[in-house]
Amino acid sequence: MKTQTGLSTIIMAFLMLFTFNLNAQDFTGLDKSPMDAAYFPSSHKEANKLIKVVYSRPQLKERSLEKLAPNGKVWRTGANEAAEITLYKDMKLGNTLIKAGTYSLATIPGEKEWTIIINSDLNAWGSYSYKEANDVARISVPVGSSEKTIEAFSIAFNEAKTGVDMYLGWDKVVVKVPFSL
Repeated sequence: MKTQTGLSTIIMAFLMLFTFNLNAQDFTGLDKSPMDAAYFPSSHKEANKLIKVVYSRPQLKERSLEKLAPNGKVWRTGANEAAEITLYKDMKLGNTLIKAGTYSLATIPGEKEWTIIINSDLNAWGSYSYKEANDVARISVPVGSSEKTIEAFSIAFNEAKTGVDMYLGWDKVVVKVPFSL
């Protein structure tokens, strides 16, 4: 009788372990707009960052930029969740001082200029719950162009004389956003 009870216990434990392993391997599929991060300084070896943006990178996939990020409408600056920008030091965007911290990053695309918005709301999906009253800073920047088509929405940083310039690029559009110390 002891052998049968011991064998039952072993079989039950094995079944529970097997069931756990099957359930633990249910992963969601890959996101069509993968999450990425851009930061400055851009060296992976540099621990003391000045600024970082976490965002998702939508692809054009033969669609127009105007359809994906319509002119004149608040856009989440990427895909999925609203992009988040972290300043590790107090910085200025235009004439507005922004305290070190994490904020959402939104834009309003336009033909000749884009409005860049730093907002205090966090953990938002898209720009559906955007509230202008929570804007911390805004600046309008001119639209530049790229010779090559940029398939995936991209953010990059370059050092500037007074701080750092953030570049947003997609399709043939490039905008430069100056942050100063």
